[in-house]
Amino acid sequence: MTEKKTNKLKILNDPIYGFITIPNPLIYDLIEHPYFQRLRRISQMGLSYLVYPGAHHTRFHHAIGSMHLMQKAVRILQFKGVEISEDEANAVYIAILLHDIGHGPFSHALESSIVTGVHHEAISLKFMEALNEEFDGKLSLAIEIFKGNYHRKFLFQLISSQLDMDRLDYLKRDSFYTGVAEGNINSERLITMLNVKDDNLVVEEKGIYSVEKFIVARRLMYWQVYLHKTGLVAEKLLEKILKRAKEITLQGKEMPASKAFSFFLKNQIDDHNFTKETLKTFARMDDYDVLSSIKEWISCDDKIISKLSESLINRKLPKVEIHNKKYAGSYLSTIKKEVKNNFILNNKELDYFVYYGKIFNQAYDSTKNNIRILYKNGDIKDVTEASDHLNIKALSKPVYKYYICYPKK
Repeated sequence: MTEKKTNKLKILNDPIYGFITIPNPLIYDLIEHPYFQRLRRISQMGLSYLVYPGAHHTRFHHAIGSMHLMQKAVRILQFKGVEISEDEANAVYIAILLHDIGHGPFSHALESSIVTGVHHEAISLKFMEALNEEFDGKLSLAIEIFKGNYHRKFLFQLISSQLDMDRLDYLKRDSFYTGVAEGNINSERLITMLNVKDDNLVVEEKGIYSVEKFIVARRLMYWQVYLHKTGLVAEKLLEKILKRAKEITLQGKEMPASKAFSFFLKNQIDDHNFTKETLKTFARMDDYDVLSSIKEWISCDDKIISKLSESLINRKLPKVEIHNKKYAGSYLSTIKKEVKNNFILNNKELDYFVYYGKIFNQAYDSTKNNIRILYKNGDIKDVTEASDHLNIKALSKPVYKYYICYPKK
């Protein structure tokens, strides 16, 4: 009986772009790999669905969408006479497809509490290198471009810059799933206006208004969505839960958790001891491991983790205040004193219930990987110089805000 061959040139239906084609069998096999399929179980926006109920899209959606935009960008640049070989095109498709593969469950909260010694970009690279071994070196060029080592800089800029395919997808996608229309950028036009000059990615002069809209959309999405105060307090609460769980586990107490999640609770992981085996264990962990554990921890005899877990699962979140100026020490002391008395806590326990810090929003940073505008006469200017929109220069300055979270009375 002859073995039936799988058709690897599949088409996916995306709610934002319509039909997305998988360009070749290698990329099909990478998408099919368990390491990549795990991204279906990793939320793109963490706990933002507690604010925007529609925000349940995953990192899988985002990675596929970014690859689709990269295909468009390569076609546009080739049409404009930029030489991109088939190998180079394939390598940037792979690099953008796998750029977020190292994200763990609730990525930023996990990085602040459980896997503290390794950044998700370093884990992405470890995944790519493991896949490269499995696929007989076919990802080597993609890895070189991803690391910024390849001699053609603009290919790296398509993956990682201030106007890359990653940002063009996540702004449009997050805007769509949250329903926050302010983030709905015109990615189609932005890509159509791309070009390459002196090995750098540039935007043609007539695309400047689309770039302005993109920068403003980024600012609004940060304040309205990514730094929304309820989303912020939920993420900080999750950090505290994970930190407490790790603390209890390191004291020798067993916490209910999946095998993979238990491994990271019991061990201090950093870049030096993140082995191939650690990577395999990391690849078995997703949002479901964390949420199912937190549900179990509600009945834990440790009153701190029990209260915090119940608070998150039932969305009984702490109160959060955000101000433009730092909180006075006397104000912080008053809140701490009240919470300490109400909940009968010692100073160490208090840190799990009252926490504060700062957040910042910088829609555009003119000091690195800046967005270059190409004029018809060949001149190139930074977008802040090229724009007659006064706000664009203002948006390149970081804006800081200060938050404090504490239990509601």
